[in-house]
Amino acid sequence: MPGQSQEVQVILRPMELADLPQVEVLDRESFPTPWPENAFRYELTRNPHSICWVAELPSIGKQTRIIGSIVVWLVMDEAHIASLAVDKAFRQHGIGRQLMAQALLLCLEGGGRLAMLEVREGNLAAQKLYRKFGFESVGIRKEYYQDTHEDAILMTLASLDYETLARMAEPG
Repeated sequence: MPGQSQEVQVILRPMELADLPQVEVLDRESFPTPWPENAFRYELTRNPHSICWVAELPSIGKQTRIIGSIVVWLVMDEAHIASLAVDKAFRQHGIGRQLMAQALLLCLEGGGRLAMLEVREGNLAAQKLYRKFGFESVGIRKEYYQDTHEDAILMTLASLDYETLARMAEPG
């Protein structure tokens, strides 16, 4: 496994239907309450507002290994980060940062001007990542998570900035 501070080189690309089995496993392993079966399929095939991307390890053979995924909904000028997951073995290596930056760049290109998300109150690592982008805590959604009744922190990024996002999208 990569060292704690070492960047992992990944390929970022749009999610495809063939990725769904791995994306669904990643989601189940990442969250206490994963998305329902076929939710990612719906996002890929039926939701015109979805931006779905994955991070995969470079491979020599035909088998790809998905180690990160993101789903963002772009509605009017607002990007809502719906899901961001990174394989536990590859966290803290810049993958989540790169995925989020890439998705937000696409939102900016599509007319997005601001972003929002909910994050578990106890998920300090995710909150730290979001603050690096400039997200600020603006409220609490009481007992938002049904599995534990944990509160969600509502965070917003008031302005999507191309230079900042392009820098955050770079490896390293």
